[in-house]
Amino acid sequence: MRPTPLSRTAFRVFREIPTRWMDVDIYGHVNNVQYLSFFDTAVNGWYVDNGILDPRTGAEVFLVVETGCHYFSELTFPSTVSAGLRIEKLGSSSVVFRIGLFAGKEDQTAAHGRFVHVLVDRETRRPVHIPGETRSILTSLMA
Repeated sequence: MRPTPLSRTAFRVFREIPTRWMDVDIYGHVNNVQYLSFFDTAVNGWYVDNGILDPRTGAEVFLVVETGCHYFSELTFPSTVSAGLRIEKLGSSSVVFRIGLFAGKEDQTAAHGRFVHVLVDRETRRPVHIPGETRSILTSLMA
């Protein structure tokens, strides 16, 4: 079955990301590789804002182990992308996000995708269990 756009109601929180001149390709729209960058910016910004990631000095970090994206309409420059977030699954060390990218205030996703993170020890890069307080914060984004 072919994926279809999702509405804003499918997401729990939103983060605003301005497009940049360098995001646009020769075809005049935001290049597809930038969409994954928007995913990364939205998720990690949410982590930092909620106190569950210190990317510089934290003993644990989240690493991407899987990602994918379905495209429905173009994003452009200059504009603002509204990135909707929800968590579809919370494992013992992994988090499965659904991220929707909306052109400005549009109600349907221009694109949406899956983003899987695993919490790992910064030094060993081995998975670690998501601690209780972090799990509680993550649960607030559950679909």
